[in-house]
Amino acid sequence: MNVLDKIVQTKKEEVAYQKSVISIDDLIRSSHFERECYSVSQNLLQAAPYGIISEFKRQSPSKGVINDKVDVAEVSKGYCQAGASAISILTDKDYFGGSIEDLQRAKKHMTCPVLRKDFVVDEFQIYETKAIGADLMLLIAAILTRDEIVKFTDLAHKLGLEVLLEIHNEDEFNDGYYEAVDILGVNNRDLKLFRTTIQNSIDLAKILPAEQLKISESGISSTKEMDILAAEGYKGFLIGEQFMKHSDPAHELKKFMETQLAKG
Repeated sequence: MNVLDKIVQTKKEEVAYQKSVISIDDLIRSSHFERECYSVSQNLLQAAPYGIISEFKRQSPSKGVINDKVDVAEVSKGYCQAGASAISILTDKDYFGGSIEDLQRAKKHMTCPVLRKDFVVDEFQIYETKAIGADLMLLIAAILTRDEIVKFTDLAHKLGLEVLLEIHNEDEFNDGYYEAVDILGVNNRDLKLFRTTIQNSIDLAKILPAEQLKISESGISSTKEMDILAAEGYKGFLIGEQFMKHSDPAHELKKFMETQLAKG
């Protein structure tokens, strides 16, 4: 069993427990449920020359602890102030050290759109995503059937959420792509071996629909790499470790943004 399989197995057990203690009706009655969500896709389209979704991530299965010393609310607020198009917050506890509480705390201190980064395996999590204050949800093609991707996307849109569909290879695109998703993300990290290369985004760009809003995720460490990927049709980038490995992640994002502005 590879790491991804273990994560999915754990997630299904976690969701089963959550469903035993809280109902979808309870989630619908939450204070956040009637709010209008912010649009990450519009922020990315309006960003020049491209947008950045900056991520708060304490740890990962491949890297171990990245940064467990900084406060999620302070970092997320700083990301917004530095010019991020959206903030990604990991809510998986067992493998990434995150929590739903992290997202809820951060949401109180910022106006940027928020991506809930987690492993969605059940429609319960979609209601939960809206209830905790997120604006964009992640669907991972590697762990879902196309029928599930269609069902989950349509439900998310019904609730006012946007959807980021993440793929890692051509097979996942061919088997799982749904035209209705708001953003298509190409993850440069192999989730089975956890190797990373931006060449993955470059290669896949040749087969992806030109009209689809696309972002590249993982392994991006310089504005030079972003320029290369932007030329391939990517309008945004999800970057976490590059910022989080520093004592002041928001300051690192600010330097990235200043470099972009300097280029005009």
